[in-house]
Amino acid sequence: MLSHLSSKISALALFCLIATDSFSQKIASIEVEFPKTAYGLEMPVSVNLDEITYLSDTLLNLYNITGGQRKAIPFQVEPGGTRLLHWIVAAGSGSGEKHQFELVQEKAIPFPQVTASAGDGVLKIHKGDQDLIQYYFKTLYPPEGVNEAYKRSGFIHPLWSPYGQVLTRIQPPDHYHHYGIWNPWTQVEYEGERIDFWNINSRQGTVRFANFVTVQDGPVFSEFKALHEHVVFKKSGEEKVALNEVQGVRVYRPQESQPFFIVDFNIEMNCADESPFKILEYRYAGLGWRTTEKWDNKNSMVLTSEGLTRKDADGSKARWCIVQGAIDDDYAGVVMMSFPTNYNFPELLRIWPENQYDRGDMFANFCPTKDMDWLLHPRQKYVLRYRFLVYNGRVDMEKAENAWHYYAWPPEITVKKVQ
Repeated sequence: MLSHLSSKISALALFCLIATDSFSQKIASIEVEFPKTAYGLEMPVSVNLDEITYLSDTLLNLYNITGGQRKAIPFQVEPGGTRLLHWIVAAGSGSGEKHQFELVQEKAIPFPQVTASAGDGVLKIHKGDQDLIQYYFKTLYPPEGVNEAYKRSGFIHPLWSPYGQVLTRIQPPDHYHHYGIWNPWTQVEYEGERIDFWNINSRQGTVRFANFVTVQDGPVFSEFKALHEHVVFKKSGEEKVALNEVQGVRVYRPQESQPFFIVDFNIEMNCADESPFKILEYRYAGLGWRTTEKWDNKNSMVLTSEGLTRKDADGSKARWCIVQGAIDDDYAGVVMMSFPTNYNFPELLRIWPENQYDRGDMFANFCPTKDMDWLLHPRQKYVLRYRFLVYNGRVDMEKAENAWHYYAWPPEITVKKVQ
């Protein structure tokens, strides 16, 4: 009798398990519209998940609906006070395109991850064997025989192209304080003194990695947020943190149809104490990119949103800037984009002249304080946002403009919940 009852209970449990695994219920239809052409780029989009459902992401799948066919696609939920559902839409080449999706309640389907792996003082973001960016949280010292004041942490190198070419350079002999992609301020007024956080050989100040706030992996993006301390070297010999900066770097999954991927920078700054931090007008400061030594004035080019080239781009205002060139029998580049809410937008550019060191070495910089000061008050938060579109091949003005457009104004999204 007991044996028979036990068999019935086991069968019932098995039935419930199978039913649970196979249960599927549509929660919402989602439409994504591209009013302008995106030139085949895959664009990241997001919606407020909590306005649709409170279900865990382990109980959800997202389907792309094309021609009556349903295909499960990767999505990622960003935790927080409000959960955001992120995914990537593969746009075509037309305008007015509408893409259809369904959010379904069922056991989540696993997808390959974009991963951040830490080791030997660096954090590398990659998708499988494809390296994308590397962030140094350890202090890197200059070459032997060079002033140790040039040591630095909290920077990105390498930034790789989709095909694996290195697009950044660090510690070049002409500027040992250049560190790939980094974000110091050059002239700052703090507690009655002028401090230079850029030219660190002056021993007035530096920027240091302090800690990771978060590190997140996922099938859509990998992201880290790192606390950077802007440190003043006082004349007394003491050190004092003047500014705290949380730098968020999000790397989206590389495109499948074209050799592109997107890196988003979100820089949050606040005064470290009750003293204001006044960034003074100067010709270079902020987010800088020292490009590969393989580029010069013969094999690379610059084009801005205003149609200016390397001959006349320096000191001009721009929403975006293309820097691209030949490398290793290939061609690669980056579209640097500034977000409309950034200070002093559209920002001014610092672009090295064509005859820099005779051969035309390349440096590009969005500099919001190139023509005006910026006073940061205590107990306030200040944000700068940038996007890098990293690619192999060439990008023209129209493609760059529309990529920036969908960064500033994402595609239109309509959600219809199932009642």
